[in-house]
Amino acid sequence: MSSGFHGGLIAGLVGIGLLFAATGAVSAAGQATGTGDAVARGHGVFVHQCAPCHGAGPGDDGSPRLPGTAALVLKYQGEQPPELEKRTDLNADILRLFVRQGVGAMPMFRKAELSDRDIDDIAAYLKASAASR
Repeated sequence: MSSGFHGGLIAGLVGIGLLFAATGAVSAAGQATGTGDAVARGHGVFVHQCAPCHGAGPGDDGSPRLPGTAALVLKYQGEQPPELEKRTDLNADILRLFVRQGVGAMPMFRKAELSDRDIDDIAAYLKASAASR
């Protein structure tokens, strides 16, 4: 093989490595990263899709809590925080179960409405949110 081939191959591999490094797709150990991106995306999806019912604020109707948060107050009776952003037990698999099947007054969400990646990102956001409290 010619040195031109080796030089082109090496340049191509370096370029791919730089692309992965720039996008946060691999860490120094070669494992997938991008957790900060997932948390940021998850926050955006949470605000848009979840917070209208499960946020920590009062309801527009003057009620002290939003409907989903109020339902969790009744359900957990102080054993768990009703605010999702304070929960440490909501991983992507648990969220996916509730999101896909619905529960009580909460409707189910199809993948076209809330993708699996959205749910993974919400879980990353909730984990980061709970850790910061």
